[in-house]
Amino acid sequence: MLPITDDTVLMLAYAQGDAAAFEQLYLRHKQGLYGFIQRQSPRTAWVDDLFQDSWLAVVKARADYSPTAAFRTWLYGIARNKLIDRIRLHEPALLGDFVSEEAGDPYERFAAPARSDPARILLDKRTGMALDAALRGLPAVQREVFLLREQAEMSLEDIASLVGVPMETAKSRLRYAMAKLKLALAGELP
Repeated sequence: MLPITDDTVLMLAYAQGDAAAFEQLYLRHKQGLYGFIQRQSPRTAWVDDLFQDSWLAVVKARADYSPTAAFRTWLYGIARNKLIDRIRLHEPALLGDFVSEEAGDPYERFAAPARSDPARILLDKRTGMALDAALRGLPAVQREVFLLREQAEMSLEDIASLVGVPMETAKSRLRYAMAKLKLALAGELP
């Protein structure tokens, strides 16, 4: 049995009709989920629809919700499945990138708190842009594991379960992603 977390309690309350519980879940997870979808989607035009479809699926599944995985893992699994379904329907040639074993302001999450120094603000924006470009340069499976770990703060065990790979594969993907990002950003940053 999984430990009961605040998210689990909120989702179970929402399943019983507590709309305020859903609002709390949404507020807790909207930014991270949106960022994950935004950076994982091969088409920016899909992001808003995938985000809304993911939350709509949560609404539709509330009566059947059973805490067999952490809420966050369940939520990101829904979003991941929506993305894979969209790719399968519209761009099946890209599907291998997402299931292969080997292969607002989008920089807001990475920006430092607002400062009055224009040079610092510009550097922060450039850092965010460089990181976004480096993330886009990763193979989809490595980018996915990195984002689930760093943005969704999932454990490697949860990530491996969500993407359906052995734990060692998830570790390898994360290790390769970190190494590639470090190399890519080393050339971009002062």
